[in-house]
Amino acid sequence: MNGMKQADRVDLVEVFSSVQGEGLFVGCRQVFVRLAGCNISCQYCDTRESFVAPERARIETAAGRRQFVEIVNPLPISDLVDFVGDLCRSPHHSISVTGGEPLLYPHVIKALASLRGNGMKLFLETNGTLPTELQSVIDVVDIVSLDFKLPSVMGGKEYWQQHADFLQIAATRTAVVKVVISGETTQAEIEQAIALIAAVDATIPLILQPVTAVNGVSPVDPAKALLWQELALWQLHDVRVIPQTHKIMGQL
Repeated sequence: MNGMKQADRVDLVEVFSSVQGEGLFVGCRQVFVRLAGCNISCQYCDTRESFVAPERARIETAAGRRQFVEIVNPLPISDLVDFVGDLCRSPHHSISVTGGEPLLYPHVIKALASLRGNGMKLFLETNGTLPTELQSVIDVVDIVSLDFKLPSVMGGKEYWQQHADFLQIAATRTAVVKVVISGETTQAEIEQAIALIAAVDATIPLILQPVTAVNGVSPVDPAKALLWQELALWQLHDVRVIPQTHKIMGQL
């Protein structure tokens, strides 16, 4: 997209109402806004269709009814806000802005923030690698759920410094850290993640999420999940092991 289009339009994958299937807020009803595009590529990613914008985005017309219309991409941001606002007329905990990587579109996050209020929160799901972009929107975000990307599933690439800078900013709001653990995960990685969180705020919840085995990623040994939870609990106040529950429930 050229600069003019980028200012008032967005590449969208989908908008729908469902329950949060991961992390601290699992089970909460949310309106999901999935934006297209990502700045990294995780081996275990289960939304690779969001890396490239589809020709048409799908938008649910009534909350939870699984009835969709298709809209040509890129669509005006004002239209997106209207579509999300329509779904928000039904009771929801929050609007989850996800992807891909939603912080590629800070202007869209700011636009969606106009729907906050009367109990409606803005929930940002992010890979935690773009601290500058987070800083630009942090005042309008209520909850930040960030993933720590471990080198073992990132081709050896490390994001520790980006995660540390990101978490410092996120900690000014309600912040939750998620770490996907797999058969490739090493204890050294887990220990580094624990130390990073403890250095910022030991009360920030840590979710250890056993991987849903895709793209050749092997599942984690259940005994290791318990061991790593125990290690984390020596330094952090709230550490939980929670799988992707929406996969179990058959939710979107």
